[in-house]
Amino acid sequence: MALAGLFLITFLVVHLAINLLLLSNDDGAAFKVAVEFMTTNPLVKIMEIFLMGGFAIHIVIGVFIQIQNWLARPVRYKVAGYSHLSFFSKYMIHTGAIIFIFLCIHFTNFYFVKLGLVSPPAGVEKEDFYQMANSLFADRFYAVLYVVLMIFLGFHLHHAFQSAFQTLGLNHTKYTPFIKAAGTIYSVVVPLGFASIPLFFIFTK
Repeated sequence: MALAGLFLITFLVVHLAINLLLLSNDDGAAFKVAVEFMTTNPLVKIMEIFLMGGFAIHIVIGVFIQIQNWLARPVRYKVAGYSHLSFFSKYMIHTGAIIFIFLCIHFTNFYFVKLGLVSPPAGVEKEDFYQMANSLFADRFYAVLYVVLMIFLGFHLHHAFQSAFQTLGLNHTKYTPFIKAAGTIYSVVVPLGFASIPLFFIFTK
Protein backbone atom coordinates (compact mmCIF):
# COMPACT_ATOMS: atom_id res chain seq x y z
CA MET A 1 0.00 0.00 0.00
CA ALA A 2 2.74 2.45 1.01
CA LEU A 3 5.05 1.58 -1.90
CA ALA A 4 2.22 1.84 -4.44
CA GLY A 5 1.23 5.17 -2.87
CA LEU A 6 4.75 6.59 -3.11
CA PHE A 7 4.98 5.41 -6.71
CA LEU A 8 1.74 7.25 -7.52
CA ILE A 9 2.92 10.33 -5.62
CA THR A 10 6.03 10.40 -7.83
CA PHE A 11 3.93 9.90 -10.94
CA LEU A 12 1.73 12.89 -10.04
CA VAL A 13 4.76 15.20 -10.15
CA VAL A 14 5.68 14.01 -13.66
CA HIS A 15 2.06 14.20 -14.80
CA LEU A 16 1.71 17.73 -13.42
CA ALA A 17 4.91 18.89 -15.09
CA ILE A 18 3.56 17.77 -18.47
CA ASN A 19 0.08 19.17 -17.90
CA LEU A 20 1.44 22.58 -16.91
CA LEU A 21 2.71 22.89 -20.48
CA LEU A 22 -0.95 23.54 -21.34
CA LEU A 23 -0.41 26.98 -19.82
CA SER A 24 2.36 27.86 -22.29
CA ASN A 25 1.49 30.66 -24.69
CA ASP A 26 2.37 28.59 -27.77
CA ASP A 27 -1.01 27.14 -28.85
CA GLY A 28 -0.12 23.85 -27.20
CA ALA A 29 3.14 23.26 -29.12
CA ALA A 30 5.22 22.24 -26.07
CA PHE A 31 2.38 20.14 -24.67
CA LYS A 32 1.95 18.32 -27.97
CA VAL A 33 5.67 17.49 -28.10
CA ALA A 34 5.50 16.05 -24.57
CA VAL A 35 2.36 14.06 -25.41
CA GLU A 36 3.98 12.73 -28.58
CA PHE A 37 6.91 11.48 -26.52
CA MET A 38 4.68 9.96 -23.83
CA THR A 39 2.46 8.15 -26.33
CA THR A 40 5.19 6.75 -28.59
CA ASN A 41 8.17 5.98 -26.32
CA PRO A 42 8.35 2.20 -25.64
CA LEU A 43 9.65 2.71 -22.08
CA VAL A 44 6.70 4.94 -21.27
CA LYS A 45 4.31 2.31 -22.57
CA ILE A 46 5.92 -0.21 -20.20
CA MET A 47 5.64 2.27 -17.34
CA GLU A 48 1.92 2.64 -18.11
CA ILE A 49 1.49 -1.03 -17.20
CA PHE A 50 3.22 -0.45 -13.86
CA LEU A 51 1.12 2.69 -13.36
CA MET A 52 -2.15 0.85 -13.88
CA GLY A 53 -0.86 -1.87 -11.55
CA GLY A 54 0.03 0.77 -8.98
CA PHE A 55 -3.48 2.21 -9.10
CA ALA A 56 -5.04 -1.26 -8.83
CA ILE A 57 -2.85 -2.33 -5.90
CA HIS A 58 -3.38 0.94 -4.04
CA ILE A 59 -7.16 0.85 -4.48
CA VAL A 60 -7.69 -2.84 -3.70
CA ILE A 61 -5.45 -2.86 -0.62
CA GLY A 62 -6.93 0.44 0.56
CA VAL A 63 -10.46 -0.97 0.43
CA PHE A 64 -9.32 -4.21 2.07
CA ILE A 65 -7.66 -2.36 4.96
CA GLN A 66 -10.73 -0.17 5.47
CA ILE A 67 -13.01 -3.23 5.61
CA GLN A 68 -10.64 -4.79 8.15
CA ASN A 69 -10.86 -1.63 10.26
CA TRP A 70 -14.66 -1.63 10.12
CA LEU A 71 -14.81 -5.31 11.11
CA ALA A 72 -12.34 -4.74 13.94
CA ARG A 73 -14.72 -2.19 15.48
CA PRO A 74 -18.28 -2.93 14.29
CA VAL A 75 -19.70 -0.71 17.07
CA ARG A 76 -18.67 2.91 16.91
CA TYR A 77 -17.38 4.86 19.88
CA LYS A 78 -20.20 6.21 22.05
CA VAL A 79 -18.30 9.43 22.63
CA ALA A 80 -17.81 11.43 19.45
CA GLY A 81 -14.18 12.24 18.77
CA TYR A 82 -12.86 9.49 21.05
CA SER A 83 -10.78 8.05 18.24
CA HIS A 84 -7.24 9.44 18.09
CA LEU A 85 -7.18 9.31 14.29
CA SER A 86 -6.50 12.62 12.56
CA PHE A 87 -9.21 14.21 10.43
CA PHE A 88 -7.33 13.34 7.23
CA SER A 89 -6.76 9.73 8.33
CA LYS A 90 -10.37 9.24 9.41
CA TYR A 91 -11.76 10.12 5.99
CA MET A 92 -9.11 8.55 3.74
CA ILE A 93 -11.56 5.99 2.35
CA HIS A 94 -14.04 8.77 1.52
CA THR A 95 -11.52 11.02 -0.23
CA GLY A 96 -10.13 7.91 -1.94
CA ALA A 97 -13.58 7.02 -3.27
CA ILE A 98 -14.03 10.55 -4.61
CA ILE A 99 -10.63 10.40 -6.32
CA PHE A 100 -11.56 7.02 -7.82
CA ILE A 101 -14.65 8.62 -9.38
CA PHE A 102 -12.43 11.37 -10.76
CA LEU A 103 -10.04 8.78 -12.20
CA CYS A 104 -12.91 7.07 -14.00
CA ILE A 105 -13.95 10.41 -15.53
CA HIS A 106 -10.36 11.39 -16.34
CA PHE A 107 -9.50 8.07 -17.96
CA THR A 108 -12.70 8.18 -20.01
CA ASN A 109 -11.90 11.67 -21.29
CA PHE A 110 -8.22 11.09 -22.10
CA TYR A 111 -6.59 7.69 -21.59
CA PHE A 112 -9.45 5.61 -23.01
CA VAL A 113 -9.62 7.98 -25.99
CA LYS A 114 -5.93 7.29 -26.64
CA LEU A 115 -6.63 3.54 -26.50
CA GLY A 116 -9.51 3.94 -28.95
CA LEU A 117 -12.09 2.74 -26.43
CA VAL A 118 -13.89 6.10 -26.33
CA SER A 119 -14.52 8.58 -29.13
CA PRO A 120 -12.92 12.05 -28.77
CA PRO A 121 -15.16 15.14 -28.45
CA ALA A 122 -16.90 16.22 -31.64
CA GLY A 123 -14.54 18.04 -33.97
CA VAL A 124 -11.40 16.92 -32.14
CA GLU A 125 -8.87 14.50 -33.61
CA LYS A 126 -8.06 11.38 -31.58
CA GLU A 127 -4.43 12.31 -30.85
CA ASP A 128 -4.99 16.05 -30.26
CA PHE A 129 -5.01 16.09 -26.46
CA TYR A 130 -4.49 19.85 -26.38
CA GLN A 131 -7.80 20.42 -28.15
CA MET A 132 -9.42 17.78 -25.93
CA ALA A 133 -8.34 19.76 -22.87
CA ASN A 134 -9.61 22.96 -24.48
CA SER A 135 -12.94 21.34 -25.24
CA LEU A 136 -13.39 19.86 -21.76
CA PHE A 137 -12.34 22.92 -19.78
CA ALA A 138 -14.55 25.12 -21.95
CA ASP A 139 -17.37 23.46 -20.02
CA ARG A 140 -17.53 25.54 -16.82
CA PHE A 141 -19.22 22.73 -14.88
CA TYR A 142 -16.43 20.29 -15.73
CA ALA A 143 -13.75 22.87 -14.97
CA VAL A 144 -15.21 23.73 -11.55
CA LEU A 145 -15.76 20.04 -10.77
CA TYR A 146 -12.10 19.40 -11.61
CA VAL A 147 -10.98 22.12 -9.17
CA VAL A 148 -13.22 20.76 -6.40
CA LEU A 149 -11.89 17.24 -6.93
CA MET A 150 -8.33 18.57 -6.67
CA ILE A 151 -9.20 19.87 -3.20
CA PHE A 152 -10.18 16.34 -2.17
CA LEU A 153 -6.95 15.08 -3.74
CA GLY A 154 -5.06 17.49 -1.50
CA PHE A 155 -6.81 16.12 1.60
CA HIS A 156 -5.97 12.57 0.54
CA LEU A 157 -2.33 13.36 -0.18
CA HIS A 158 -1.86 15.25 3.07
CA HIS A 159 -2.23 12.06 5.11
CA ALA A 160 -0.98 9.64 2.45
CA PHE A 161 2.47 11.24 2.12
CA GLN A 162 3.55 11.01 5.74
CA SER A 163 1.57 7.80 6.34
CA ALA A 164 3.54 6.01 3.62
CA PHE A 165 6.86 6.82 5.31
CA GLN A 166 5.45 5.82 8.68
CA THR A 167 4.24 2.49 7.28
CA LEU A 168 7.73 1.78 5.97
CA GLY A 169 9.11 2.38 9.46
CA LEU A 170 10.91 5.59 8.54
CA ASN A 171 9.99 7.37 11.76
CA HIS A 172 12.66 9.38 13.52
CA THR A 173 12.58 12.45 15.74
CA LYS A 174 15.04 14.10 13.37
CA TYR A 175 13.34 13.25 10.05
CA THR A 176 9.61 13.03 10.86
CA PRO A 177 9.05 16.82 11.18
CA PHE A 178 10.71 17.29 7.78
CA ILE A 179 8.57 14.52 6.24
CA LYS A 180 5.42 16.09 7.66
CA ALA A 181 6.39 19.53 6.35
CA ALA A 182 7.27 18.10 2.92
CA GLY A 183 3.95 16.24 2.88
CA THR A 184 2.02 19.39 3.69
CA ILE A 185 3.80 21.37 0.97
CA TYR A 186 3.32 18.56 -1.55
CA SER A 187 -0.38 18.16 -0.73
CA VAL A 188 -0.92 21.87 -1.38
CA VAL A 189 1.38 22.55 -4.34
CA VAL A 190 0.50 19.52 -6.51
CA PRO A 191 -3.33 19.82 -6.32
CA LEU A 192 -3.00 23.60 -6.71
CA GLY A 193 -0.90 23.04 -9.82
CA PHE A 194 -3.53 20.77 -11.34
CA ALA A 195 -6.34 23.15 -10.32
CA SER A 196 -4.55 26.07 -11.99
CA ILE A 197 -5.08 24.45 -15.40
CA PRO A 198 -8.90 24.60 -15.57
CA LEU A 199 -8.77 28.02 -13.86
CA PHE A 200 -6.45 29.20 -16.63
CA PHE A 201 -8.90 28.02 -19.28
CA ILE A 202 -11.86 29.56 -17.44
CA PHE A 203 -10.33 33.02 -17.21
CA THR A 204 -8.29 33.21 -20.43
CA LYS A 205 -10.22 31.28 -23.07
